[in-house]
Amino acid sequence: MVFALVSLFIIGGCLLIYMLREAFLNNIIEHELCFPDFPKSLGSVSIFFISDIHRRTVSDHVINPVIGKADIVVIGGDLTEKGVSFEKVKTNLKKLKQIGPVYFVWGNNDYEVDYHKLDALLLELGIKILANTAVTFESGQGDKFCLLGVDDLSQERDRLDLALLDAEDSSFKVLASHYPNITDKILPEHNIRLVLSGHTHGGQIHIFGYSPHERGKIKKLENTVLLISNGYGTTSIPLRLGAPAECHLITLNGNSEKEG
Repeated sequence: MVFALVSLFIIGGCLLIYMLREAFLNNIIEHELCFPDFPKSLGSVSIFFISDIHRRTVSDHVINPVIGKADIVVIGGDLTEKGVSFEKVKTNLKKLKQIGPVYFVWGNNDYEVDYHKLDALLLELGIKILANTAVTFESGQGDKFCLLGVDDLSQERDRLDLALLDAEDSSFKVLASHYPNITDKILPEHNIRLVLSGHTHGGQIHIFGYSPHERGKIKKLENTVLLISNGYGTTSIPLRLGAPAECHLITLNGNSEKEG
């Protein structure tokens, strides 16, 4: 009996350590996504995508390897949450700015804090908020890449129609949304080629392989390609199992032989 209890205690302790480790990993998942209609004159576009930072401090082990490799940074919402100091948020944003120009979409937990103060901080640091808006990049030959962003879906603040109005019709479109189910509102004529999302934490904790949410992945849908990130931080408890913390370095190009 005593041996069994000691064994359970040891196994439980090892599992707890493993779950803590998964929660604080600094995984950078690299993806090459190839689309036949990607504008050739753009060559390739690289995006560093990070979502659901919550209470974590972004590690230099994440920042340093991608400096010089990403054209832009996209924060996919839940940059913060109730109880996180604005000093920590500012530190994280300054670190991410070392990589390149930063773009931000709102997540549900971002509205738990003084979001007017958060808005002002983002403005102070020169970070572009994509709240139902878009930003367009143009090559020297006139080809356009457009990054769209929608506001928080859970509060019905999202207006994909307005973001599309702000985007160039003929551009290659990538949409950032905290919630992956924005894809329910995407129509074929929107021509949104890729969606970057988080929110679910990849389920965060999978018991015997099961969780309310699926693990982060890239999915080919009928009207677009969807990336769901496990996210970088955690919510409620700082533990993960089967859905390790991650962020992403995504390279987009037009090499149709490697379409992914």
